[in-house]
Amino acid sequence: LRSYLRDESSRLRRLRRFYEKVQALHQDPEASVDNPLLAFSLIKRLHSDWPNIIYSDEATSNTQALHAGLREVEQELPGTEDLDGAARALMRLQDVYALSVKGLANGVFQRAGPPPLYSPGRRVSLSADDCFHVGKVAYDTGDYYHSIAWLEEAVSLFRLSYGSWNLEDRSSLEDALDHLAFSYFMAGNISHALSLSREFLRYADPSNQRVSRNVAKYKKLLEMGTGARARWDWQGCHGPPPPLSPPHALLGPLSPQPAPEQLLHLSCTYETNSSPYLLLQPAKKEMVWIQPYVALYHDFITDAEAETIKGLAGPWLQRSVVASGEKQQKADYRISKSAWLKDTADPVVRALDRRIAAVTGLDLRPPYAEYLQVVNYGLGGHYEPHFDHATSMKSPLYRMKSGNRIATIMIYLSAVEAGGSTAFIYANFSVPVVKNAALFWWNLRRNGNGDGDTLHAGCPVLAGDKWVANKWIHEHGQEFRRPCSADPQD
Repeated sequence: LRSYLRDESSRLRRLRRFYEKVQALHQDPEASVDNPLLAFSLIKRLHSDWPNIIYSDEATSNTQALHAGLREVEQELPGTEDLDGAARALMRLQDVYALSVKGLANGVFQRAGPPPLYSPGRRVSLSADDCFHVGKVAYDTGDYYHSIAWLEEAVSLFRLSYGSWNLEDRSSLEDALDHLAFSYFMAGNISHALSLSREFLRYADPSNQRVSRNVAKYKKLLEMGTGARARWDWQGCHGPPPPLSPPHALLGPLSPQPAPEQLLHLSCTYETNSSPYLLLQPAKKEMVWIQPYVALYHDFITDAEAETIKGLAGPWLQRSVVASGEKQQKADYRISKSAWLKDTADPVVRALDRRIAAVTGLDLRPPYAEYLQVVNYGLGGHYEPHFDHATSMKSPLYRMKSGNRIATIMIYLSAVEAGGSTAFIYANFSVPVVKNAALFWWNLRRNGNGDGDTLHAGCPVLAGDKWVANKWIHEHGQEFRRPCSADPQD
């Protein structure tokens, strides 16, 4: 684009010089076609100079170069799935962190009261067309709860600009009014749907027959005094809309409030775990919770090690999958990219395995542990509440033939500016992202049953780029390292 603008600017400068020369000749009151030189110049200009300028191939070749440049990088550019996913991410952040849509459109991450949840160094606002696209993504899936909020903001911004249209916009005030009216109708607010449809006819397209028919039907429904939704062909939208869907589940702020007896056991210690590996450099262990058992090891890896692991995983990142019956598949409740690293991938990965074995006291030799999984959570990246251990014997986790996942260690490879906490739902506490720290918890009780208190979620990343590395350790091979208890309920 920069190259195109430079070439076009040069062409337009030459065109302006030609225009100024022509203008000067025409405006000279002393000039007379009696002058043979002036007469020749006039004839030549009218015969050849003008056509050469008007039919110049330069403008075409500049445009062709711009198109060719786009084709070269087109495969690397975001697609429709990426754009719609980014819109859904904004709606997810809106729900989970109870953010105001108007605030988001103004570049402010504002909750119900001050201060803002996050204050970016550079404030970026959304255009009317931006808000329309987010609302349209919700509208296309029948999510009228979100479409109303975002289309309202789009209409408001379009009104402020008096409905003016920008070259890069794909929508207009008419589009926003059209979709917002139907969203209100589907949400049961027929009177507001009627008001918006009338505004559409008044200012946008008075001859639109479809909207005119809708106005008549809205009036009839109001006269009948019923909120029942009429069914008719909504031409130009997307066929019969799906039923109204509820908003995403709201995950409110979690405030840890451990019982007094738990507080006695929450402490920070230097941990050697009877391991020679840790004698000279003990692990910095912070007990976060007792039930479930959750510990945070600070400074577990160095900045250089974290960058190495991210660099190794980067080229192999793919959309994360989840277990579904006996298969694995992509799911909207887990938005991230991940890659798997063997311990042979790099000495840093091998050293990390030894460090994990030392602090946990568990056997990580194959097949007792899975490869290191490196995960990147980008815009609104999250993982809804889930267990790490298998809850069904048909789970793909059992293909390793080493039992269920007894423990998880999750290493934070990066910091984030806001969001991204690991929330333990039933235990009602959350752990924020602590760069270079490792979070450890037991997934199974000593009797081999899954620990229901380990239900956890990766909260959406509000600002930043969250990288983690997961190591899942299985129960086989740990019989003498974490033996069962004399109490079968333990």
